[in-house]
Amino acid sequence: MRIKRHIFDKIDWWTILLYLIFIVVGWLNIYAALYNENYNLIDFSHKYGRQLIWISIGIIIAIFLLFFNWKFFEGFAYLIYVLSLLSLIGVLFWGIEVNGAKSWFDFGFLRIQPAEFAKIGCCLVIAKFLSGLNMSLKKLKNKFIAALLILSPIILIILQNDTGSALVYSTFIIVLYRFGLPSNLLIISIVTTILFVTSIIVAKIILVIILSIIAIFFFIISSRKLRELLIISTLLAVCVGFIYSVDYTFESVLEPHHASRIKVLLGQESDPHGSGYNVNQSMIAIGSGGFLGKGFLNGTQTKFNFVPEQSTDFIFCTIGEEWGFIGSTFLLLLYLIFLLRLLYLAERQRSVFSKVFGYGVVSIFFFHIAINIAMTIGLAPVIGIPLPFISYGGSSLWSFTILLFIFLNLDSYRLQVLR
Repeated sequence: MRIKRHIFDKIDWWTILLYLIFIVVGWLNIYAALYNENYNLIDFSHKYGRQLIWISIGIIIAIFLLFFNWKFFEGFAYLIYVLSLLSLIGVLFWGIEVNGAKSWFDFGFLRIQPAEFAKIGCCLVIAKFLSGLNMSLKKLKNKFIAALLILSPIILIILQNDTGSALVYSTFIIVLYRFGLPSNLLIISIVTTILFVTSIIVAKIILVIILSIIAIFFFIISSRKLRELLIISTLLAVCVGFIYSVDYTFESVLEPHHASRIKVLLGQESDPHGSGYNVNQSMIAIGSGGFLGKGFLNGTQTKFNFVPEQSTDFIFCTIGEEWGFIGSTFLLLLYLIFLLRLLYLAERQRSVFSKVFGYGVVSIFFFHIAINIAMTIGLAPVIGIPLPFISYGGSSLWSFTILLFIFLNLDSYRLQVLR
């Protein structure tokens, strides 16, 4: 642990200020989402009271992390990663099931979700691995190891039936691209996503015809050699096979409620009282807020519990209803400033480890913010991930706090790293 005369002299106070604003805004809206005129302002039997405990512990954790020497996190990255994987394995045997996912340890007075904390271990190990390679992913072996480091927690979390949390780990691909992963893999990912979506919306035979026309066009503008013909034909066959495998994915891989939510989102099903209920009520709540909102504690959709999980996954609709377009936009601007600030801090790092870790932190926050808000306004399927620092929950608040303050610790040491 570090000991110096001025412990906090190199800490980025602007980011800490944003952090404090977020947790205050979060607590106020959790209180608003659960408000009842018969409740006391400080009542630890309710979620908003318990959230005050989680916030207090989170601030203690944040201060504690700032005292560590930055080399601790790099030196123990692999150990922390292994421990996080063991926790993901352990919850499969000794965890409890919540909302269909066996992903929580229940200690009686506290529930812990290992998937939230495993993001920290994964972020640290990716930074450690890439720093050891000097950010080079040219060799196939290095690509395989990087993929294995990311896929291991994803597989374990999927086994817990928590697809939403597993998807968060895919954001580390952004980090890999930033530090040398070939762009052709990104193109493949984009094409795969487009084919997946269009095969749900468009008749498969029409898609096959369109792809065949595209293949013929590329063959005509190529040198028309046998090699090009084989490559184009193989790619066409792979795409057609993928298109016809989408139905199997829906029926055998995805959970029924996940498949239903995707179809509702894409307009293939209408289920306002089933899979689409949460989103419909969330959109009604946000729309009812208008430009200025109904005012703090005056949200009718909020007060009468029309939106399930309103203090957790759908907390943004509380902001939209009570604070309106102005309040929602203000929060989005705060998040934008926060992400840009983290990008600035990541870019100024002298240590490769700190730089990669910084980009990992930015990617995780961006994914959570973008997907959570997109869920509440009907632009993304409901996958059950929290809004950073705003949603109720100790595990999510602490994991986000640890990620952020490890990075702020690393940033505070940047001038001690020789270029």
